[in-house]
Amino acid sequence: MSSHDILEEAPEPRPPHESYGRLFLRFLHFGALAWGGPVAQIAMLKAELVERERWVSPARFNRVLAVYQVLPGPEAHELCVYFGMLSRGRLGGFLAGLGFMLPGLVLMLSLSWAYLRYGLASPNLVAVFGAVQAAVGALIVRAVVRIGGHALANRWLWGVAVGAALAQVAGVHFAFTLVAAGLIYLLARQGGRVPALILAGSCAVVLGVLLVRQGLSSEAAAPLVGVTEAATATQGRPSLLMLAWSGLRSGLLTFGGAYTVIPFLQRDAVVLGGWMTNAQFLDGLALSGILPAPLIIFSTFVGYLGGGLAGALVLTAAIFAPAFSFTLLGHDFFERVLHQPRVRLFLDGVTAGVVGLIAATAVGLLRTSLTGAVTLGVFALALAALFRWNAKLLIPLVIAGAALVGLLFQAR
Repeated sequence: MSSHDILEEAPEPRPPHESYGRLFLRFLHFGALAWGGPVAQIAMLKAELVERERWVSPARFNRVLAVYQVLPGPEAHELCVYFGMLSRGRLGGFLAGLGFMLPGLVLMLSLSWAYLRYGLASPNLVAVFGAVQAAVGALIVRAVVRIGGHALANRWLWGVAVGAALAQVAGVHFAFTLVAAGLIYLLARQGGRVPALILAGSCAVVLGVLLVRQGLSSEAAAPLVGVTEAATATQGRPSLLMLAWSGLRSGLLTFGGAYTVIPFLQRDAVVLGGWMTNAQFLDGLALSGILPAPLIIFSTFVGYLGGGLAGALVLTAAIFAPAFSFTLLGHDFFERVLHQPRVRLFLDGVTAGVVGLIAATAVGLLRTSLTGAVTLGVFALALAALFRWNAKLLIPLVIAGAALVGLLFQAR
């Protein structure tokens, strides 16, 4: 028997039975060190809990991670809930997830308060945030390319992504877009190409009619994708129920990583709700990039601008609720279901559709942030750095560098 066979037949390790307080503090510590985005966060959890302390075997960790990469929500947070549940059941899973998100939540609440309390009255702050918005634009472009590189594995998926982007421009509700995306790809792979082509062709005709009616004019497209806006949001504050629904719906649609939540929250807060501008939305993304937390914590900023402290807590709780629930209530079920070929194919199509939605939304955000030579230069340099390196603290460093460039040019 080979050493490989021995390793395969070795019994699965048993995670430690820790006290609730120790478990919460352990994952609070992880949350305070959660710099560098999901890849760095997952690597930290794997190094500590799998390689060093052997809570689970590497093979089991990889299987669990594969499940959360398919399900909506931030994978690192879902892994924390999973490990906590292994140790102390559902309450342990809740405490682990809460501990991991709490440092970023507290810091984002503080920054949101300061942002509204002191504003951007100083010319230096205006210059800093203008440059940082350009760097955030580069982050979104990199996210589109990287998510698309994994998700768009063939011509059908590319076609689905392009169609979803056009649907976003045409003002089609994302629910119809994502359902159509999943069905088209499922039919293409298992139902025969003719039904898939018929459905895709029907969608293309509808999109063509909508785009022609709009005349592809910037005046018509801007309200749909958030290309232009008033200097300040004017449509009033949303109710807490509206914020809860926005967060829950967005949390259920974050396929492929936290960046995929951007088009859904941007649509609710900027395009439809009007309680934020695109510039403020980009500021929230920038602030989340410098925090030890999943990027999705920028939802706290969105909720704060919509409804103060209560709005921030409601939106944050709602957007994280699916990430808690998928693990605490249905991990075993989802692990079984997601191995079914038809479900995987449908979700692959949905993920491709989400890539298209992000790309279309990114265009509007870039037109807001790239307003001159300085911001264009910052965008180009940030994009080059993000594609050239992959260091743990790269994102905070890029944002800090952009802020420094903005300050230096303002001082000239």
